[in-house]
Amino acid sequence: MKNSRSLTGRRTGMSAAALGAAALLLAGCGAPPAEEDGSDPAAAGTDYTGCIVSDSGGFDDQSFNQSSYEGIQAAEESLGIEVRQAESQAETDFTPNVNSMVSAGCDMIVTVGFLLSATTAEAAEANPDTNFAIVDDNQIDLPNVKPIIYDTAQAAFLAGYLAAGTSETGKVATYGGIQIPTVTIFMDGFADGVAYYNEQKDANVELLGWDKDAQTGTFVGDFENQAAGKTNTQNFINEGADIIMPVAGPVGLGTIEAVEEANADGGATKVIWVDSDGFETVESGTEYILTSVMKLMGDAVEQVITEDVEGNFSNEPYVGTLENGGVALAPFHDQEEAVSDEMRAELEEIQAGIVAGDITVESEASPQ
Repeated sequence: MKNSRSLTGRRTGMSAAALGAAALLLAGCGAPPAEEDGSDPAAAGTDYTGCIVSDSGGFDDQSFNQSSYEGIQAAEESLGIEVRQAESQAETDFTPNVNSMVSAGCDMIVTVGFLLSATTAEAAEANPDTNFAIVDDNQIDLPNVKPIIYDTAQAAFLAGYLAAGTSETGKVATYGGIQIPTVTIFMDGFADGVAYYNEQKDANVELLGWDKDAQTGTFVGDFENQAAGKTNTQNFINEGADIIMPVAGPVGLGTIEAVEEANADGGATKVIWVDSDGFETVESGTEYILTSVMKLMGDAVEQVITEDVEGNFSNEPYVGTLENGGVALAPFHDQEEAVSDEMRAELEEIQAGIVAGDITVESEASPQ
């Protein structure tokens, strides 16, 4: 089955496989064509400046900002370009940070996150000779803006099925940072995965924190308040949930802290991380991370910059899917023994069904 290593392989191998798969598909998604023999991207990028502006979580958020930043760092190494960055601590930093990158003469400015959409659109319209790419947003229709978006619901569906099939209490949970499409798409897919497990197994696993039909659930209101994330998690644990997926950037570190404390008292709660492979990025409590719903943002950022360096910029969106390796489940790492061979086989079958179109994963937030 395609991308089966994303379920069981090491992260390094998976990333290479995902990058290779994405490279094949990107020709049809506005991505760079294959490099011609004898070309030297590093030499071509000598006078090129690539820039990046973070969301309010900063570049060390152990989530989507960090993954995107790693992509521009990889471009710096592979292409020999100059890199500049502006880290946002609050939404009020967005406009001055983007404007500072424009003033610095950046050839491309990558903005990270749905919340930077308005700022990016304004700057791009005012500076038509500067190319932009925005991660997690597809609202801007300008010739110099390339969206980098993901059908995250597909990978989250797998995570929901896994959570339902692994839970010992029959209750799992999810919550978000801010109720925006790039958050709810995870929650929708997770909910559908739990529902699919219940349908296939005639089970009744309960999902706390999100009602997909009503589009209502538990949200912190930002991506910074780790204390609120901890409180949410403690509440879910008290209600009986033993697998929890925070979709909240650094707020999810509060979930890790709550789970560490609960498990120190004899609990067996697990976490599903999002955006990056939490086992590789989170500093503590990684032994409790069952898996992660990943968006391979670093790979996409590097490829989009490569496209621009080579003179092949396009505003056609890059859409990450299970098929092209843009989204994936992370390896199980320390939780290998918690996932049965039967469950692994079922996840592979479900992934193949999603890729083939036999299993429909729907979210109002999915790329159209």
